[in-house]
Amino acid sequence: MFNRVDRYIGRLSKTLAPENVHRFRTNSRRVEAVLAQLAPETRNKKKLLKSLAKLRKKAGKLRDVDVQIAFLKELKVPDRQNHRAQLLETLEEERLRRSRKLAKAFGAETVRELRKRLRRARAEASLDGVDPLRCAFTCLPNPGAAPFSERTLHQCRIAAKQARYLAELAADSGDAKAFVTELKRAQDAVGEWHDVLKLKERAEQRFGSAHDSALVSVLQNISRARFRRATNALLGALNTLSELQQRSNPVLLRKSVVSDSQPTAAVA
Repeated sequence: MFNRVDRYIGRLSKTLAPENVHRFRTNSRRVEAVLAQLAPETRNKKKLLKSLAKLRKKAGKLRDVDVQIAFLKELKVPDRQNHRAQLLETLEEERLRRSRKLAKAFGAETVRELRKRLRRARAEASLDGVDPLRCAFTCLPNPGAAPFSERTLHQCRIAAKQARYLAELAADSGDAKAFVTELKRAQDAVGEWHDVLKLKERAEQRFGSAHDSALVSVLQNISRARFRRATNALLGALNTLSELQQRSNPVLLRKSVVSDSQPTAAVA
């Protein structure tokens, strides 16, 4: 995990290929989740988390634009208003701006400092006496009885990612593998919804409502369909994991904060 982040830091300092941006973003989230749970509170940890979050957010904005561009290019929709072409042009221009900003952020001095802090953090973090799967279960979101809103679905997605990254530390466990598989499937569905949601919002800002733009109308329909699919996928995964938790550790189930906690947006 630490090695993977180090690797993609080096790659991003040379080229901002979409795959490098994506891998840095996901692996930096893993490091953040693990350090937050397993590393002692030190000055190095605080500074590393701050630096990683700053760079990850910049990478995330570029990654979002890459995904939106790819989606629009594949979208088959009548474009008599030329809105799809206009939005693509806008996104391409934004990608160029964000690429320049991210390249500047990965300067030689920043890369050296980040790698030094990563080495220290790896030495500080310890799994001694820690059950990663138990930690993962306690980090699972509880959406409650109320219907999902866009906000709560997104918050649950973030909390679920934290739980999944912790469970990955117990990869030799069959229960951990099942945990990761269930959450990965749900997170993919929620991620696909969120990508279209952000694109729809961008199109609405540019072109107005569905009455004003055929593109906006299509994106709204896709967003609604993916929202339903995502909520069903996440609720299904959480139900399956609740059953898994009961089978694997009934005592933990009774003590778990899963039933008490609220979704958290600790990782953006």
